[in-house]
Amino acid sequence: MTTYRLFTTSCFVALMGLPAFAEGELNLYSSRHYDTDERLYSDFTDATGITINRIEGKGDELIARMQAEGANSPADVLLTVDTSRLKRATDAGVLQPIDSAVLEERIPANLQDSDNRWFGFSQRARIIFYNKAEVANPPMDYVSLADPAYKGMVCHRSSSNVYSQTLLSAVIENHGEDAATAWAQGVVENFARDPQGGDTDQLRGLVSGECLVSISNTYYFARAIRRDVKGLDKAAMENIGWVFPAQDAEGAHMNLSGAGVAANAPNKDNAIKFLEYLASDQAQQYFSAGNDEYPAVPSVELSPSVAALGEFKGDTVNLSEVAKNVPTAQKIFNAVGWK
Repeated sequence: MTTYRLFTTSCFVALMGLPAFAEGELNLYSSRHYDTDERLYSDFTDATGITINRIEGKGDELIARMQAEGANSPADVLLTVDTSRLKRATDAGVLQPIDSAVLEERIPANLQDSDNRWFGFSQRARIIFYNKAEVANPPMDYVSLADPAYKGMVCHRSSSNVYSQTLLSAVIENHGEDAATAWAQGVVENFARDPQGGDTDQLRGLVSGECLVSISNTYYFARAIRRDVKGLDKAAMENIGWVFPAQDAEGAHMNLSGAGVAANAPNKDNAIKFLEYLASDQAQQYFSAGNDEYPAVPSVELSPSVAALGEFKGDTVNLSEVAKNVPTAQKIFNAVGWK
């Protein structure tokens, strides 16, 4: 557990209507593992005087912990990555609905839980990357990844990964269960290797030649634009092209990081203040500048590394509805042999 305590002022206080020094503390359960998030926490304390006590862990472990703690849980906020985990948290009963005019105004409706138990605060587009020297006609949408023309070319993460689960869940929502099953089967038949590794490993597979087409979240690639990443040097990066899929249809699939107020939050008012802070321009800009993500608030300017990927249309399907398809997605993965 880490405690942060700072006592200067910040510009977002007046914008968000928060008191300069609120009393009390905030117990934050977070599965975001980025060092750059330290700035988010210190700025909130700087602006409000609210002490943040942070417990970090994997998303599913934190959800299980909150369940085990029950009514005695000290958790005020759960901050985690991906819609599927937020859905698990709601199904587990560890989040509560809240009423916030600030969040309703700032966060687009498709990035909110239908019952206001969670809100998205940053996004990553899950897009297609390819070897420019070897692939003259890359797939232009997700459906095309199942085309036999790409047999033996595709690298992807495992079916147990939340990004994989949410992508297939979005395919189900946009195209139906039968079409999603045929798509998953076709992608399996096009694998260059068994699913393995993280998103950066999918990009490294393009560099090594192990695969010619892969899928990754944008922030892994944008990070490599901004700073050195092992296995993705500048020369290698120049040979990687990218496609924002389905620009003539639903648009690129968006993952998100989101948060909700714990069901038994002992500091509920401070928890809501923290979520409202995450929706402020200051915090939204830092999601982009500090971790190469897309802000959830559409009006916020992108960092240079993110803007370098170009403009695109993102899928505006309601992610609360997408999350409901995760169990079906897992059944499809099992049926088609997606490891």
